[in-house]
Amino acid sequence: MEAKFLVEGAKGVEEVLNSDYQVESLVGTPEYLVGLSSALKNKAAEIIEAKENDLLQAGTFKSNKAGLAVVKMPEFKNAASIDDDLILVLDSVNDPGNLGTIIRIADWYGIKSIVCSPDTADIFNPKVINSTMGSFTRVNVHYTDLEKFLKGSKRKVYGALLEGDSIYNSQLDKGMILMGSESHGISEALRAYVTDPVKIPGRGGAESLNVAVATAVVLDNFFRS
Repeated sequence: MEAKFLVEGAKGVEEVLNSDYQVESLVGTPEYLVGLSSALKNKAAEIIEAKENDLLQAGTFKSNKAGLAVVKMPEFKNAASIDDDLILVLDSVNDPGNLGTIIRIADWYGIKSIVCSPDTADIFNPKVINSTMGSFTRVNVHYTDLEKFLKGSKRKVYGALLEGDSIYNSQLDKGMILMGSESHGISEALRAYVTDPVKIPGRGGAESLNVAVATAVVLDNFFRS
């Protein structure tokens, strides 16, 4: 299996060309390629002109008049060595759209690292890559055994739990933010490592929040003035 992934559309392609990722092939329509700067085109090992129909057959988009890039998968450092002030930890977030949106949210708030359980959606799934809108180039996503990862850490672990304290009244500091899946929440095995349980108080009748929406609310509170 070749360790490569696809990035599609003008926004994603230009983001990855501007990043440290290795672009092995840039495939684009003549109109799109002529509009790209030489500096960006020089980032690709090879450039291939293609018709829009060829792009649609090669990729997953229903419409793509720009291009796509074939990119080499990077080697991320060991999750245990991450020393960021805030680390986002995801337990069994297996919907690709949710993961992609969470990566984009993390990028908005300056979160550089996300640590995921092995059953979380694959970062290189096309749906994940596309929904990040290029943010995957600025956020490192790691996969590891979360129980071992949390057990080996001395950081605070803020866990999103229904029985937690209101996040609006909580003292929030450096540490890890643990988010569970929308359907099951944080697994029982990981709850033992939550040092600071927090919740988003609801005022209506909805049973739960989408995990990406909940992540945005939680992160926003960490950066409130």
